[in-house]
Amino acid sequence: MGRVKTKFVCQECGHETPRWMGKCPGCGQWNTMVEEVEEKESVGWAVGRKAESLVKLDDIIITGEQRYSTGFAELDRVLGGGVVPGSLILLGGDPGIGKSTLLLQVANYVSHKTGKVLYVTGEESIKQIKMRSTRLRIASDNLYIAAETNMEMVEEYIKKANPVLVIVDSIQTVFSSRLSSAPGSVSQVRESTGYLLKISKRKGCSIFIVGHVTKQGFVAGPRMLEHMVDCVLYLEGEKHYTYRVLRAVKNRYGSTNEIGIFEMKANGLQEIENPSEILLSGKPQNVPGSVVISSIEGTRPILVEVQALLSPTMFGTPRRMATGIDYNRVVLLMAVMEKRLGLGLVGMDAYVNVTGGIRIDEPAVDLGVACAIASSFKDVPVDGKTVVFGEVGLSGEIRAVNNGEKRIKEALKMGFERCVVPADNCKNLNDTKGIELIGVNNLAQALEILL
Repeated sequence: MGRVKTKFVCQECGHETPRWMGKCPGCGQWNTMVEEVEEKESVGWAVGRKAESLVKLDDIIITGEQRYSTGFAELDRVLGGGVVPGSLILLGGDPGIGKSTLLLQVANYVSHKTGKVLYVTGEESIKQIKMRSTRLRIASDNLYIAAETNMEMVEEYIKKANPVLVIVDSIQTVFSSRLSSAPGSVSQVRESTGYLLKISKRKGCSIFIVGHVTKQGFVAGPRMLEHMVDCVLYLEGEKHYTYRVLRAVKNRYGSTNEIGIFEMKANGLQEIENPSEILLSGKPQNVPGSVVISSIEGTRPILVEVQALLSPTMFGTPRRMATGIDYNRVVLLMAVMEKRLGLGLVGMDAYVNVTGGIRIDEPAVDLGVACAIASSFKDVPVDGKTVVFGEVGLSGEIRAVNNGEKRIKEALKMGFERCVVPADNCKNLNDTKGIELIGVNNLAQALEILL
């Protein structure tokens, strides 16, 4: 018998080396190289197959429904309008965030409205799934449960049930007998995902796979996993909040900027139809450092509250902290305010927070963050019926942002009376009656109006 060859594979990025290394050359992480048996490339998929004839694009005819609903309008929005038959979708998130609960609710709806659903669990027993379904009040004759981790057996279950939707929970627990490495290893995750990709494209059934995440918040396993699937969704949320944000970071069938907002309740996840109303509930009145901003997530405008607290530092170096917004952006805005406005922020500790557990990354929130910091510094409250948005440049100018009319309409719908916006956004606006628009060209003008 020949000598068994081994290799060392990084569990973070999938980089392979012939010998062990403390630091991965691919991603730079330490102590992530694990020894695995080197496997020969499998050619079983191509055996017995014939090359299909070439087809012109104009000759391809799509029959039947192109998408079907999941039962959640928020999830349908993130997916681009519903689930595409034959798609492979990866759902990641922290432990206990609600991934399995969401997919079990989706499976219940699809089994009633569309067709058979197969739920494959590798982490729980059938009785545990039954207990959860009882708590969620789920019952369906078209929903089949299988406690299986062998990928070949999963394929047999799919052939037997012929479902329209398959859920695999989770990809780190299943394995293929073609490989000798342990379940959850880079090789097994890559092989199992490729196996499911082949099944989804051949049979036309949609497949949801659940993926564990690392400490950094990324799906555990090689980044190749995200390239193989059609959609990558992340379910995010703070431990101390009941709200969950579903975000798409990759979507071949829709936008990658859409988000869906849910609330975790005793009977499962419930979608929130008006996020602005929920996120602004409990907002304090006439308190310095509180400003309402208008943000765009995908195609949806959302009003959120930004809070800032400044206090004299007790140490040589002032402390800066940001929650829900980029820390470096906050530091940059404070530097602009010190240089262009002459505010003495150098000796102040600064804490900036976006309420509701929402994270905002777009530059349109710059003006709101700057106004909240100045309001706390001067101890002067901002009018509670005012909404602000705009990008702040390094010279203190206020730049226009996209979807200005959508942001203003959302503020009008929520009952706000005044909106401070970039001057360029005031041009060519339609149907903005009922709200006062104030265009500003620089940060000094905005603070003079608000404070």
